[in-house]
Amino acid sequence: MKNVISIKKFKKEKIKKYIIYVLFIIIIFYIIYAIYLLIKSPTDTFTVESGTLTREETATGYIIREEKVLKGENYKNGITPIISEKNRAAKNQTVFRYMAKDEENLKSKIQEVDAKIQEALSKQSWLPSSDIKNLEKQIDEKTKLLNTETDLQKIRESKKEISSIILKKAKIIGELSNSGSYIKSLTTEREKYENELNSGSEYIKAPVAGLVSYRVDGLENTLTPECIENLTEKQLDGLGIKAGKIVPVSSESAKIINNFNVYIATILNSDIAKESNVGDEVKITISTGKQLNAKIQKKEEQESGKTLIVFKLNILTDEMIQYRKVSFNITWWSKSGLKIPNDAIVSGENDVKYVVKEKAGSYSNIYIKVLKQNDKYSIVENYSTEDLNKIGINVNSYSKLSQYDMILMYPNKRF
Repeated sequence: MKNVISIKKFKKEKIKKYIIYVLFIIIIFYIIYAIYLLIKSPTDTFTVESGTLTREETATGYIIREEKVLKGENYKNGITPIISEKNRAAKNQTVFRYMAKDEENLKSKIQEVDAKIQEALSKQSWLPSSDIKNLEKQIDEKTKLLNTETDLQKIRESKKEISSIILKKAKIIGELSNSGSYIKSLTTEREKYENELNSGSEYIKAPVAGLVSYRVDGLENTLTPECIENLTEKQLDGLGIKAGKIVPVSSESAKIINNFNVYIATILNSDIAKESNVGDEVKITISTGKQLNAKIQKKEEQESGKTLIVFKLNILTDEMIQYRKVSFNITWWSKSGLKIPNDAIVSGENDVKYVVKEKAGSYSNIYIKVLKQNDKYSIVENYSTEDLNKIGINVNSYSKLSQYDMILMYPNKRF
């Protein structure tokens, strides 16, 4: 009898140990699975936030401007600017002049004569007329103004006026003073050199109004607004220009730029470039960091499979004058609103998107419109009841998504 009881007791203990062992295995598997889920879905919920998403792309492009090159017959003699770089010229306004042949020698002779005239005038101890006093007053006034002037063109004009007044004074004294014959001979000599200087100079005027630039690279008649229609990737590659290379200042010519029309032609290989359309508006950012509004003027697929896009801008910055090829950033779009992770979004009935909102331990589906999306986040907004009814989802009223709401991550794996 005792043996039977011992056998039953042994069997019970064995079964008990087996059950404990099985339970231990189950618990171990559960812990491992829980750890797996935690690693795969580390965040259970996400707090809805207000944010902005952008789609950007870096590119290099060629500047296309509406510009006219100014070049005269005496281009080998060198240029003297009258209107400075990046300043505006009116139509028919003189922009620069070509120097006369042997100009430096003539200027040196004029300076020598001027010094002799000044010395002769300083030895005059009498002032024979009110005309001379008036001229000396003009010289003093213009000299004071000259000392405060910063505009290069106005400085040149003031110096020329002062020189002219001094010459008038010398002529008067030359006519009236006893020693006037010497001064008169000096003024005659000066006029001779000045006439030689002026007759040998060539003054170049602006055929149209626009910005003046002395940076001429020879592509002014190649990259024009008229060429855009037939522009290709091969043509741009064939130019052999490096991005960021400053166009050097020319000693032979200048140009007038229409500062209201400028274009950037670029070759892109992105999906969003392929999906873009003529007329789309984007933001362009060049090296200064300033964003400029731009519109797609031309879009064309190339033999290489890449996309040629020409952006039109309505403003001309310094970089677009100094360079022919630039690096820049394209902001294809920017959208602000409720920002949530893509992993919180579920495709429901009729492919309508929703998120699972958690509040006090209860869950509810909130239907949302996805406005813009990148690889991680979406900008969304709520549907109206009328909109939901139109797309076949019958609801009388429902909760909306708001900033700071808690939504589930990976809801498909939890329900």
